[in-house]
Amino acid sequence: MLSKNQIKLISSLQQKKHRFANQLFFAEGVKVIQELVKSNFELEHLYTTKSDFDEIPLTKKTIISESDLNKISALATPNTCLAVFKIPLEKKIIDSGLILALDSIRDPGNLGTILRLCDWFGVKKLLCSKETVDIFNPKVVQATMGSIARVNVNYVDLNAFISKTKLPVFGTFMDGDIIYKTDLPQEGIIIMGNEANGISEELENLVQKRLTIPRFGDLQKTESLNVATATAIILSEFSRRN
Repeated sequence: MLSKNQIKLISSLQQKKHRFANQLFFAEGVKVIQELVKSNFELEHLYTTKSDFDEIPLTKKTIISESDLNKISALATPNTCLAVFKIPLEKKIIDSGLILALDSIRDPGNLGTILRLCDWFGVKKLLCSKETVDIFNPKVVQATMGSIARVNVNYVDLNAFISKTKLPVFGTFMDGDIIYKTDLPQEGIIIMGNEANGISEELENLVQKRLTIPRFGDLQKTESLNVATATAIILSEFSRRN
């Protein structure tokens, strides 16, 4: 049975300020939790409605009722388990290889999907602007389906970082060079912009190569692509070439 203090703490982790005050976040669902347990994330405690996760010691596992799980879950339809993990320290950024940079991505689902795409295409480094949604937001963690354990994520001042990099800098725009006809290197920073406003003016001035995904529809009236969808196409093309 959960205590009132446990319920209060776990529920508070739905808010960023409490996650960082306690240096904790939570994940839900067997697959996501298994991926995190196998990784370098340190488990604080697991709460489950089933006698599973035999690899986790009893001191870090509590079997609870479905009613108690409903009290701490962030899902409309709770899974069978929820685990609290410690927020790890950010790793040092190695300015080499292919790096994806996100400029003020606000939708948790988009960020989670983009992180899964990085994992799928082998992009190990993801840079997020300070304005981008928190990677430990429960909706982001859920959307990553465990990929959060395999991609290094850093929150940085993108303007400052990119202004100092020696890597080529790519940006996605409606009026750029068609990506399918552009030479793409093995190393570089790819900037993806905000869902509504695209790449900020400050970062746009730092872009060395403007890229676009052409529209093929007869009417040519689609205003733009969802940022996660666009990221999938961009990363696929970079990976295909290299």
